[in-house]
Amino acid sequence: MRQVWIAPVCLVGLVVLSGCSQGMHAQTARAIDSVAEIDQENMAEMMLAVADPREAVQYFTTASQAQPDRIIFRRGLARSLMRAGRAEESVPIWREVVAHPEMVEDDRIELAEAFIRSNDWPQAEATLNLVPPTYETYNRYRLEAMVADSRQQWDRADSFYEIASGLTATPAGVLNNWGYSKLTRGDNRGAERLFTEALRHDPSMFTAKNNLVLARAAQRRYELPLVEMTQIERAELLHTMALAAIRQGDVRTGRSLLQDAIATHPQHFDAAVNALAALQ
Repeated sequence: MRQVWIAPVCLVGLVVLSGCSQGMHAQTARAIDSVAEIDQENMAEMMLAVADPREAVQYFTTASQAQPDRIIFRRGLARSLMRAGRAEESVPIWREVVAHPEMVEDDRIELAEAFIRSNDWPQAEATLNLVPPTYETYNRYRLEAMVADSRQQWDRADSFYEIASGLTATPAGVLNNWGYSKLTRGDNRGAERLFTEALRHDPSMFTAKNNLVLARAAQRRYELPLVEMTQIERAELLHTMALAAIRQGDVRTGRSLLQDAIATHPQHFDAAVNALAALQ
């Protein structure tokens, strides 16, 4: 009798074990899929952060073709195209990202930036107008300022630049842009102040140094500002100042500055040599 009852119990045990085994396999498969998804996201972040833009474009193109529904790959492709200087090609990809159910407002803002880099200002403005007014980010206001600049809405641009500079811990870039906006309007002193402020945040930003020299030269102040600079940078800034002086009719000053630039540069300074020769 005992043998009669043992068999069913064993069979039940086998069934339970079989069910447990199947459940464990399913859990393992889900865990592997989850790890694989995390690995893909990590790889995507790495490609955007450190990979050569052309390699990143190739990676995200292949990944998007393999998994066309994954927004992370479409977004990565659009960003990689932007990094590669192919903004116009990124626009249709960004449109797909913005139409995806998992889009976020930052995607719309990046589409607006792609329009700006493609020199399509009306589309950039229209895209930014779709961003909810309560969505306040550095990038949003930075782009709003640029659009206002393009329309010569100076008060509006100043307001957006000021807001943007307060929304980031690294405002040197937007302060430099704001300064250049002031420079194009002829507000040279305002521009000088903003370039100087940008350099306080990032003393290595050569673009701000060069723009600062332009702002000072526009006021006919032909001496280099007291900022950090390498020997090569000093020569290049003297060259910038010389050309600004010549454009303003101060040819003698420009010639002297070109000679200083040539003497300062540790190598042969072709651009300055050619500019000086053109004055002979």
